[in-house]
Amino acid sequence: MIVDPFSDILKLTNAQTVVSGGFTAGGPWAMRFPPPEKMKFFALVKGSCWLSIDGLEAPVRIEAGDMFLVSAQRSFVLASDLTVEPLDAVTVFAGKKSRIAQVGDGDDCVQIGCHVRLDPASRRLLADVLPPLIHVRASSPQTAVLQWLLDQLVHEQTAELPGANVASAQLAQLMFVQLLRAYLADSESLPLGWLKALSDPEIAPVLRLMHGDPGKAWGLEELARAAAMSRTTFTVRFKSVAGVPPLTYLLNWRMRLAEHALREEDTTISDLGMSLGYTSESAFSNAFKRVMGSAPKRYRDAARNSVPARN
Repeated sequence: MIVDPFSDILKLTNAQTVVSGGFTAGGPWAMRFPPPEKMKFFALVKGSCWLSIDGLEAPVRIEAGDMFLVSAQRSFVLASDLTVEPLDAVTVFAGKKSRIAQVGDGDDCVQIGCHVRLDPASRRLLADVLPPLIHVRASSPQTAVLQWLLDQLVHEQTAELPGANVASAQLAQLMFVQLLRAYLADSESLPLGWLKALSDPEIAPVLRLMHGDPGKAWGLEELARAAAMSRTTFTVRFKSVAGVPPLTYLLNWRMRLAEHALREEDTTISDLGMSLGYTSESAFSNAFKRVMGSAPKRYRDAARNSVPARN
């Protein structure tokens, strides 16, 4: 099986997309959404509108076929006219039997919205490498697949077919992945981190090696050879895109895997440490405590005694 660090991290964050509803709007209208606890993304099925996110300098024009993801916990406004006093979105959607709300008169603008649930313990792996807004325009080269998925999602939401909820969730999940792929394709705008490293054609093979066998005693010489660079050039290049040196990235990835296993699995601490390349339980425990701030056993006990709400 092909090693895929992108999928590894989506699995570790347990990213799950849910179709949350949508709205139809006509005439002059505006809605203010509160700071989202979860990532939200919207697809504009029909019409056009403005998007204004608190803290961003300029509003963004959204056209039919565009999709956008809001990852920042900031309030935002969607509007036909930003001079209109916005309605409170929570009030608009409260108590609706239908998942599609009506705003104003007519159907000049139609949107479908989704949110993304992430594991609270590992959500920052994804949240920290995304900008406040990802906007994929209908004119983008990445849009063909997204548009097909959107058409299918609209069909599932309106045709009342058996299994529509399951099909809609799967389509929304694919839309989320495709949105991230579109963002990944624009590597110049990526912040330092694993996503930028994954977009680098010389560093990406090294990530695949480390993700494919995180328990191996990888050395800088071997990793540099995989990138076809000298050891010094490789170390500088890796840090310039990933934000940390290569062996620090490997250590952090091992600890993320350990953190997940301690919460979700019954593997002994000794066996877990061995699987991640540590020759003794004490060596693993010391490394885990140094990075995560808590000994593995204490971390496992605390995680199992508290079940945090999903984000």
